[in-house]
Amino acid sequence: MMDAQNLDWIKVGHTNDLAEGRVKTVTARTTSICLSHFDGQWAAMDNHCPHQRGPLGEGSIEKGTDGKCWIRCPWHGWDFDPLTGASPGGHEDSGQKLYPLKIEDGEIFVGLEPEPEHERTVTDVMAETMVNWGVRRVFGMVGHSNLGLADAIRLQVNQGNLGYVGIRHEGAAAFAASAYGKLTGRPAACLTIAGPGATNLLTGLWDAKVDRAPVLALTGQVQTQVFGPGAFQDIDLKSAFEAVSKFSQPVLSTSNHAELMSLALKTAIVERDVANLIFPDDVQTIPSGKPAAGPEGRMGGTEITPSPDDLAQAVEMINGAERPAMVLGYGAKNVRDKVIALAEKIGAPVMTTFKGKGLIADTHPLAAGVLGRSGTPIASWFMNEADLIISLGSSFANHTGIAPYKPIIQVDFERMQLGKFHPVSLPVWGEIGTFCEAIVDRVLKPGGAPDQREELVERWAIWREEKERRLTEDRGQGIHSAAVFKALTELCPEDAIIPVDVGNNTYSFGRYFEPRGQRILMSGYLGSIGFGLPAAIGAWCATQDFADYRGRKVISISGDGGFGQYAMEFTTAVKYGMNITHILLNNSELGKISKEQRSGEWPVWETGLTNPSFAAFARLCGGHGHRVTETAELKDAILDAINHDGPSLVEIITDADLV
Repeated sequence: MMDAQNLDWIKVGHTNDLAEGRVKTVTARTTSICLSHFDGQWAAMDNHCPHQRGPLGEGSIEKGTDGKCWIRCPWHGWDFDPLTGASPGGHEDSGQKLYPLKIEDGEIFVGLEPEPEHERTVTDVMAETMVNWGVRRVFGMVGHSNLGLADAIRLQVNQGNLGYVGIRHEGAAAFAASAYGKLTGRPAACLTIAGPGATNLLTGLWDAKVDRAPVLALTGQVQTQVFGPGAFQDIDLKSAFEAVSKFSQPVLSTSNHAELMSLALKTAIVERDVANLIFPDDVQTIPSGKPAAGPEGRMGGTEITPSPDDLAQAVEMINGAERPAMVLGYGAKNVRDKVIALAEKIGAPVMTTFKGKGLIADTHPLAAGVLGRSGTPIASWFMNEADLIISLGSSFANHTGIAPYKPIIQVDFERMQLGKFHPVSLPVWGEIGTFCEAIVDRVLKPGGAPDQREELVERWAIWREEKERRLTEDRGQGIHSAAVFKALTELCPEDAIIPVDVGNNTYSFGRYFEPRGQRILMSGYLGSIGFGLPAAIGAWCATQDFADYRGRKVISISGDGGFGQYAMEFTTAVKYGMNITHILLNNSELGKISKEQRSGEWPVWETGLTNPSFAAFARLCGGHGHRVTETAELKDAILDAINHDGPSLVEIITDADLV
């Protein structure tokens, strides 16, 4: 018997909330209770039917032939006496727990014993280890097979050690975590249930894998006793994640839990890859008194100095070239200042890969813009004129178009990337910043060679004149994308973070937007539609988690096809008050696919889209939305959205053929 004097009396409702002859589920603290009202009486019973924990509060009260009332479980029809908790058959389900109840001034109170101290679990150990390894953010969805793990994360959130974002689709969680890792180099986690929740992560995790972003995937799983036979939502998650993850392990009762989390995070950080941990439901709440772990003594330095012979040969090749040019790739993102210093020393124009767009501002005297399909004629001109290519952190993707027949020095810290697609003149194994520092004082600007800075000024003038001519094109079917990105170039803060989607909107961004210091994120090698808005959520979270990014505006870009993939994540941005501006180029078409069909001499088929007013949608979600149909409206609309404190969307009606 409970001592009524020592109970905590928790309000669970009002007598007007429940009609005579009805039951309902109420919660006292975290205890789920079946509240019943019958024959003028009230009762409170454990809400979980002992058969399969069916919710008795969703059942009904029925009277037997003797007039006695019974609470009937909605799942399998088992009955319980609301006043005694006993079942009519006196079988093993007799003795259902009852709770003291009292009514004062029409308010209903249930008596519970004082709440015991939290008992530490294996998932508490693992969540603490996550924090020790530097994880600051979790994106995910709480569900029935991750509740123990979710509660361990909740405790860390309440202590201020983690931030959590509840998304609308698990795919968005993976993209957000991928973008977070690309931007910061630090892993974020994504949380899902078993089965479909876990498999929904896969596209975003592949994006992280191929773009070398650290991500930790935390997936719930069915109980260990029902592995294999095909229980509800039971799939072989280890096999499902085997290809996409560098590390994937189930968390078992006998695991060294802190070590397992440490190995997962070390793999994600060192390998810049995906790590996956699978949490069976019953393991998550096992008590544990073991300590958490951390990275102390587990991580080494990252600098790899190239061999003296490679450095000497690189210096010789650079000093012997008259028109050296540099290709700055995404792999050099953390040492761009050292790369630019080397370029300034030898007077070399700096082209970037599309993934590297923005690593050198287009306002820099040596900037030559983006090389390749998403690029500018400036970069392609200098590629053609160069007599030596110095490729730093680029992968030689066919979209980039680095001329393989040119003399090439390629530097990369991964040996398998060197000469991956074809031989290069000098493959150099080493860290890019170390390479640049090692040779910058030994190289010379070519004597008697043309001043490529003057040529850069000429080429930029030619390209900007061409862009102005394109602005005059108007077929009466929407705004030219060149006008969109001219306006954004002029208005975008120089320290903004810009996640971009895929499609013609992204090609146009690559050609027309002139970065001045902004950081650009994209689904580079996977090229996945739908990346833009979830990536903005991840980037915004980084601005909250790290001082280096605090206060920076996040401006994402997509077409209508990309936005439609994860449109409901706009409500996520509203829920958490994210200061994100989304620029949406709406041409009611999968325009890039139409273009590819025409290029391949296929009929254009099934690329048209039926869209709502996305601006009105943004307003219905609780954000700012503005629809633009005239070029003259662009600047004011974009500026208003950037200045809006919270989620904003600018829907721009564009011409699918003016890219």
